[in-house]
Amino acid sequence: MTIDEIRQEIDRLDSALLRIFNERASLALKIGEIKKGLQLPVYDPSREKRIFARMKDENHGPLDDQAIVRLFERVIDESRRLERIMTSQEGK
Repeated sequence: MTIDEIRQEIDRLDSALLRIFNERASLALKIGEIKKGLQLPVYDPSREKRIFARMKDENHGPLDDQAIVRLFERVIDESRRLERIMTSQEGK
């Protein structure tokens, strides 16, 4: 493959990641609505630990496990941020 072909493949994957990130965020918002109705906290450390453990178990590289955890920490942080925004806006 040429560098341009590889970059086109990266662009295709980036577009897929964007779609997946937004789909995941939409699901997190649905969970946020349920949590609000049940008066559960947005932050669930045990759930996050299970996600990180599962992702490390499924990771076959080349990214190391610490890199995978950092990436998922960021994704989860943004989901949590959206849940908090949704919760605070609905209270207005």
